[in-house]
Amino acid sequence: MKKLLALLIISIVSIGHLNSQNKIIKGRVIDNNLETLPGVPIFINDTIKIGKTDLDGFFKIEIPANKNKISFKYVGIDPATIELDDRCEQIEVIMMLTGTHDFESLKRSEKERKKNFKMLPEIHKQAYNKGIFKIEQPCYSREFEPYYLDKRI
Repeated sequence: MKKLLALLIISIVSIGHLNSQNKIIKGRVIDNNLETLPGVPIFINDTIKIGKTDLDGFFKIEIPANKNKISFKYVGIDPATIELDDRCEQIEVIMMLTGTHDFESLKRSEKERKKNFKMLPEIHKQAYNKGIFKIEQPCYSREFEPYYLDKRI
């Protein structure tokens, strides 16, 4: 009976330990003009702040192994939510500056944002060629995040 109880306790502790494993993610955040972004807050689940970038835009965060979405939010810049691959340990993120679109329709403004979003792979390549980024291809996926609910844009 004591052996069974000991085995049960060890099993419970082991399962808890497996679920609590974290992974370390390192990276850098810049804007679409290839300028570093200091102090960018980093979140999981859109609300839990897990870190921020340093003065040169670099960060090192620890996230639960079962989480694969990270959000970056900063004043004056469009939020960026990325979905990590399982093998991702180094990420480099480009955030788009938010522009004001006076005297423009919402539809036109959103089209401009989407056009700028489609330029991100080219900007990533420029950052890599200039030595700002260390990785040629990102190991994460990122979707365009519309401001407005109309998906036809």
